[in-house]
Amino acid sequence: MAVNEKGILNRLYFIAGCMFIFGIAVVFKLLSIQFIQGDKYKALATERVVKDVIIPANRGNVYSVNGNLLATSIPKYDIRLDALTPSNKTFEKYLKPFCDSLSKYTGKSSAKLEKDIRRARANKNRYFLLARNIGYSDYTRLRRFPLLNLGAFKGGLIVEQTTKREHPMGGIAQRTIGYERTDDKGNVTRPGIDGAFGVKYLRGVDGQRKKQQIGKGQWKPLSDANEIEPKDGYDVYTTIDVNIQDIAHHALLKQLELYEAEHGCVVVMEVKTGEIRAISNLGRTSNGKYYEKLNYAVGESHEPGSTFKVMALMAALEDKVIDTATIVDTQKGRKRFYGRYIHDSHRGGYGKISAARALEVSSNIGLATIIDEHYSQKPEKFLNRIKEWKLNKPLGVSIIGEGKPDIPEPGDKKWSKNALPSMAYGYNLELTPLQTLAFYNAIANDGELIKPRFLKAIKEFDKEIETFDKEVIVKKICSDETLNETQEILKNIVVRGTGKKLYSKTFSMAGKTGTARTEYWMKDWEDSPRYISSFSGYFPVENPKYSCIVVIHKPSTKVGFYGADVSGPVFKRVAQKIYTDTPLIDEIESLEVKIGAVENEYESFYKTAQTYKTIMPNVVGMPAMDAIVLLENMQVDIKVKLNGNGIIKTQSINKSTKLKDNQTVVLKAS
Repeated sequence: MAVNEKGILNRLYFIAGCMFIFGIAVVFKLLSIQFIQGDKYKALATERVVKDVIIPANRGNVYSVNGNLLATSIPKYDIRLDALTPSNKTFEKYLKPFCDSLSKYTGKSSAKLEKDIRRARANKNRYFLLARNIGYSDYTRLRRFPLLNLGAFKGGLIVEQTTKREHPMGGIAQRTIGYERTDDKGNVTRPGIDGAFGVKYLRGVDGQRKKQQIGKGQWKPLSDANEIEPKDGYDVYTTIDVNIQDIAHHALLKQLELYEAEHGCVVVMEVKTGEIRAISNLGRTSNGKYYEKLNYAVGESHEPGSTFKVMALMAALEDKVIDTATIVDTQKGRKRFYGRYIHDSHRGGYGKISAARALEVSSNIGLATIIDEHYSQKPEKFLNRIKEWKLNKPLGVSIIGEGKPDIPEPGDKKWSKNALPSMAYGYNLELTPLQTLAFYNAIANDGELIKPRFLKAIKEFDKEIETFDKEVIVKKICSDETLNETQEILKNIVVRGTGKKLYSKTFSMAGKTGTARTEYWMKDWEDSPRYISSFSGYFPVENPKYSCIVVIHKPSTKVGFYGADVSGPVFKRVAQKIYTDTPLIDEIESLEVKIGAVENEYESFYKTAQTYKTIMPNVVGMPAMDAIVLLENMQVDIKVKLNGNGIIKTQSINKSTKLKDNQTVVLKAS
């Protein structure tokens, strides 16, 4: 009996000891969680219900050289309601007037809206959608509704903002203006000016805020002292002139439609500065319409054809192996070079003509003969001249995706005995339209080769952050003698050469036509020939202001394909519209008597009201009532305080400052 009692006691002691040890282990674990691993578990819990989210910065605007808006970010808003946030008293007091206001906005019945919101509150819905993807004016209207005007803490207002990039000019120059887009896999596409300068200037710096999980997949923004406000991006001022851009776009579009071409481009550049005033790139869709598919002018390298003959002749003139009077035998329009025939487009040929005339009539044989006779033994001499002009290198323009030139040399796969005579008339090498234009611009610019430029300045409101000046690539491409002779030939091409259809007695132009075969290596070429038609030059001849290139790919041969017929008219239309088109205005006597001072005052007020939407205007000198009306009708909900009457003398916020909601502007008047 005693033995059994002792055994039982031992078992009890053992069980009690185990329980004691287990208790100590539990206490230890609790203390460990509380004091040692507490921060870790708190962070983990917080991470599951609270997260940091990015507040996107407003992307900077893109402007034309004359201040027209080319690209801007438009804010869009989703408005939601945290149905649990308002107290019972507040909820019951404001629900009916809130639903009445919402009914007028949405068109839904007030009773139905009230029923839905009550159900949301009963279901503890803290993310009830009221409006999606609305503009700023609708956003300001909704947040004035009863209940929502109490804000996030009392009224349960939840606002989520996104931005949408818009192009006020529509499809005109849209590819050149560009964009920056990220797909689902994180790949970024950045064409055009917007893409090229997005990272450095336009993007701005994103802010940060916290969101709290309030349901499955639903996150509510939290107000937090550590919230970081985003910094808006800078504004980019381009060199594009919207008037010239519009002219170039429609001139190109008209010709592409007429000739049923595959695609084409036009570039207009200011001679002295290299600033691009217009660039249009249009490609045909499957339904026959045209839009800016790709930036052909910057990115597409191709065999230039006859526009390269100018470079070939200039090299020979500069090396003094010929002069403009040197006679070259073009025979009867067909000549054999190293087992291959070269033809001229003129049936029967031109016979013996001067080197200058060979370029005027665009003789393939003439230029091939000149270059072959004088450089075949030393092709490096010709190629070195091309390299001096930097034609073998990209221009290094700011827009992403510039095409690479291709100038073959001895030893390359493309090199053969026929390489040099082929290059003389624009084959067996590749250049981009912009690169060709830059060289023609140098001819117009007294020999100074400058880089084409798309940017004028970077600004933050009216403050200049950075400005851009012309960049010289080659200070002088050739002697004045060669330059003057080339300029004379280019002028004569339009007067009496291949471009004579473009000649105008009232307006002078100079340039070179180009007609190049493309895809001629394909088996179906004989049955379906394809061409690239081009014209490159400058205007006016006496004091060149602009240079221009037009390149049109694969026009319908049933309509026409020669450069003078297809691309030349676009060049002429652009040149003449820039300089000579003047609208006719019929004037009638007004029956209304207008007071000049009042009219001017109204025009000034209207212009200011249309210009300043979110930015503080200069109201000094304006009548007090006009200033108040102007400020109270802006797209920002600000408060205006007026001291005095009459004319505004001072304003508390400087001109061009970006305004914020609930900001107070103090005006002092005399």
